[in-house]
Amino acid sequence: MSSDFSEADIIALVHENDTYPEQVWYTIAAFLFVVGCFQFSLRRIPLAIVNVYRVVAFRWTLEIGKSYTLNMAEVFVTVAYIALLLIYAFVNTTSVEGQKLDIIYWSNRIAMLASSQFPIITALGTKNNLVSLVTGISYDRLNYVHRMMARTCFMLLWVHAAGEIVCSPSYVPSIYACAFLMEFTESFQETLSEPWLRAGITAMVAFSILILVSLRPVRNDIYEVFFYVHFLGVLIFLVGGYYHTKGAYGSYWIWPSFVFWALDRFIRVVRLVVFNHSYFGFKSGSGTMDATTEMLSADVVRLRLRRPPHFHWSPGQTAYLIMPSVSTLPFEAHPFTIASFDSSLLSTPKTEDQSGSGENDETQVLGSSAPFWKELVFLVNVHGGFTKKLKEVAATKGIVKVFVDGPYGPSPDLGSYDTCVFVAGGSGISYTLPVFLSVIESVRKGKSSCKRVVFIWSIRGAGYVEWIEEALIKAVQLAPPSLTVSIRIFDTGSLSKAQSMEENYSPSTPTEKNGIPEQVVTRKTSLTSSMLLSLRGVKMESGRSDLDGLLKEEVSMASGSMSVSVCGSQNISRAVRHALRFPVSGPSSILSGGPSVTLYVESFGYA
Repeated sequence: MSSDFSEADIIALVHENDTYPEQVWYTIAAFLFVVGCFQFSLRRIPLAIVNVYRVVAFRWTLEIGKSYTLNMAEVFVTVAYIALLLIYAFVNTTSVEGQKLDIIYWSNRIAMLASSQFPIITALGTKNNLVSLVTGISYDRLNYVHRMMARTCFMLLWVHAAGEIVCSPSYVPSIYACAFLMEFTESFQETLSEPWLRAGITAMVAFSILILVSLRPVRNDIYEVFFYVHFLGVLIFLVGGYYHTKGAYGSYWIWPSFVFWALDRFIRVVRLVVFNHSYFGFKSGSGTMDATTEMLSADVVRLRLRRPPHFHWSPGQTAYLIMPSVSTLPFEAHPFTIASFDSSLLSTPKTEDQSGSGENDETQVLGSSAPFWKELVFLVNVHGGFTKKLKEVAATKGIVKVFVDGPYGPSPDLGSYDTCVFVAGGSGISYTLPVFLSVIESVRKGKSSCKRVVFIWSIRGAGYVEWIEEALIKAVQLAPPSLTVSIRIFDTGSLSKAQSMEENYSPSTPTEKNGIPEQVVTRKTSLTSSMLLSLRGVKMESGRSDLDGLLKEEVSMASGSMSVSVCGSQNISRAVRHALRFPVSGPSSILSGGPSVTLYVESFGYA
């Protein structure tokens, strides 16, 4: 029996015919989604979210040229900070007369906003600051924020200066350019006689020079110039800024900067006295902080000094070295990573058979690597200025007096990771070697559940292996059976593989000992007969390392949690970041049972 459909019925029927099939599909899709979720571990969803955050914030990067990289966390902080200051600079800038963005409003306000930032900018530039204490972020990580905030305030202050010129009563354009120029010059000379303006101009000139020398090319190539200009420039700027803002009742934003700076200097002086007390007559044994120098290669100097019994550090930490006889000024402090490991366990000559047979050897493998357990060791890359002078001292194997200020910086806690991977280039082992050794010690003591540790090192010549060869031998021999150790060394130098495996002896520059010329013999170790290469899990190859392939292979083999620590050039750091992006550390990998990967990046160069 048929019934007549009204127009409304027809419209409803057509609509339902369109939407109901779609809703059926939505229901099926939701069901498949739920089933899919149960294929994964729901407990790993928070872990997948954390890994997405890590990849987006710290492994997605903005690469500027070949040597400058900003991760997305730094980009976000920069954009947010600039936006914050600009919003407060231009909000509510409508005058009583109704003029929007009145220049008198924002020109003065922008200067006060910039002035208010200098206490925290100063604090972030010091080694001992409250921000690090509260956040747990080391001073070297905060140094980027210090530079970014300073440059942002520099921009704001120049906007303030331009605004003051434009809104100045003397800035009244004349019909005739010459008349205007004479009028402006006379008025400017009268205004310039004001002490507050002179102080402000002096401060901005000093600030401008400071910003120029703080650019990375200058800071890296002529660090000493940056060091001197930074010290004097900041002092001139803050004093000038204090007197410039005093008339506007804004100097209360400036003087705390002097307090933070003085507090940091006081703490550093106390640390210097405590850690170097033998120099100050508090204890007998003068000269205990004298350092020996030696050339490891044409561009690397090894600095060694006896470890004071009261001086302790953690793997990966840095120290500031003051060498009055080498530096231009006696109070110059230069940062270097401590390449040795503060351990009593690894200094024992006893070793364990990694096969688990339980037999112990009394093999003495310390040799030239003894300083890695007994002394403070620093590997110094030679550039210009201070390091070039240090190289001249090392060429004669001279002894220098050293004041140690430190240790500074955090030490990575890798005890909870199932797999630990270390990637280094050249002297980057200053960071990765002690952390690598600490993992092995922690496993031996039962403080770590790590099951696999991988050490990847790219070098420019086979001779570099001699720097740490016996330290690596010791580490492999001491590794318990439950820990798999893999050492991959890549020789990227120009020597062919055949040449690098030759064993020969060549005379070097004669030296004088007890008045008698002595010919020094330099040994080139035979890699084929090397004890290191004979150990299980140790492999040396010619050519560049395929970090992308190596890291992806380790991720595919790993389960649980995995850490990757890298110290090397920008190219090495970039390659590691790229390799650990999506999909390697993506949510699908984590939900499927893949490892959660944490990346630690230690950069070359000065902060």
